[in-house]
Amino acid sequence: MEELKVKVRKALIPAAGFGTRMFPATKVIKKELFPIIDKDGRAKPIIQVIVEEAISGGIEEVGIVVQESDKTPFRLSDRQVFSDFFQAIPSYYDKLSPEKQKYCQYLQDLGSKITFLSQEEQAGYGHAVFCAKEWVGEEPFLLLLGDHIYHSEVENSCTTQILQVYEQTNKSVIGVRIIPGTEIHHYGCISGSLTTDGVIKVDRIYEKPELNYARQKLHVAGMKEDEFLAVFGMYVLTAKIFDYLEENIKQNAREKGEFQLTSCLDKLQKSEGMTGYLVKGRCFDIGMPDVYRQTIIDFCNT
Repeated sequence: MEELKVKVRKALIPAAGFGTRMFPATKVIKKELFPIIDKDGRAKPIIQVIVEEAISGGIEEVGIVVQESDKTPFRLSDRQVFSDFFQAIPSYYDKLSPEKQKYCQYLQDLGSKITFLSQEEQAGYGHAVFCAKEWVGEEPFLLLLGDHIYHSEVENSCTTQILQVYEQTNKSVIGVRIIPGTEIHHYGCISGSLTTDGVIKVDRIYEKPELNYARQKLHVAGMKEDEFLAVFGMYVLTAKIFDYLEENIKQNAREKGEFQLTSCLDKLQKSEGMTGYLVKGRCFDIGMPDVYRQTIIDFCNT
């Protein structure tokens, strides 16, 4: 019997981190609210660009994981600042041009699709994802990083590309990109069998490997020596991932003091299978000052 295919309706964006790598700016503003200039010259906070990326693929609902309460004395709470941006009319509305007043309605329309989910303790990326368990339910969902923005190099957005792969395979999908061995210790990586059109049958997922380990265990046949497949920061996952996250949390199985996602992804691919996809696009990690600086230059020109 053919397995029932379920449409991916929901996207999850964890955005509850402290942003310590972007200190001291993050004393007063969330890194997800740092500005980026798009190709039309409009200054947007990063979180808007990510939400728009999700919506571009037909996502109907977006969940943003925020800190339950921000104890930083210089900042409003996460929930308030995000909801003010997406759902409130600014006090200076009358001073805006008619075009910008119309854009306020566009932001509110985006905000109507957003649900805010609380993370009471900042205990790692895996823990942040787990906070969405009840909201996601039993559906597959799109997972995007709160400090990555994406740009497609083809007509279809990166989100559309990865959702199409899910529809074709009916398995969890992990987006990947090619990186040199000199950078591999910064990223989660996968290995597997590279098939047609950038699709990979995943057999291993590993977080921030050393180069020697990667050469032995993570090289993909057909790729150049010392080139590897690193996580792109975009996934479609089945709800089974929450079982593995919950198991780790109950057992207090932390990695470097936090509950991580990568080890649970590896369990998911072993139990259900997982597809990798070499995304036709670029991702920009704005969580580091030097990369954010370069993103400001590159993103508006892509």
